[in-house]
Amino acid sequence: MSYAGDIDPLEAWEKLKDGAVLVDVRTEEEWAHIGIPDTKATENDPLFIPWVFAGGIPNPDFVMELTLQAPEPGSTELVFLCRSGNRSVAAAEVAANLGFTAYNILEGFEGHPGPDGHRTVNGWKNRGLPTNLGQD
Repeated sequence: MSYAGDIDPLEAWEKLKDGAVLVDVRTEEEWAHIGIPDTKATENDPLFIPWVFAGGIPNPDFVMELTLQAPEPGSTELVFLCRSGNRSVAAAEVAANLGFTAYNILEGFEGHPGPDGHRTVNGWKNRGLPTNLGQD
């Protein structure tokens, strides 16, 4: 089974306002230093489940953590977020195989690098969506 599709950050925000749950699959370091989505204006808190740990080490407990933390499959949509929209594709595919309706957020939290190499072009935070910025 394949995930439900790719959506941009603004479409994801609309889904969250309609009751979907955000699953942020970045690392703890990314959450702490770059920031996290602020979903207080929606009815659901985000889930923070790393797809990989620092150094690219896969999270062997991803499936268990997702099934323990997410609502029952089929009860609500899940939207997956990573840095640029790559890790979240793999996580959305796994979730779909578990029976969840899962979407991947294109552009991710930080977006793609611009001409200067900095991630200021697009993505969740650069599109002005609610964010709690990290410590750096």
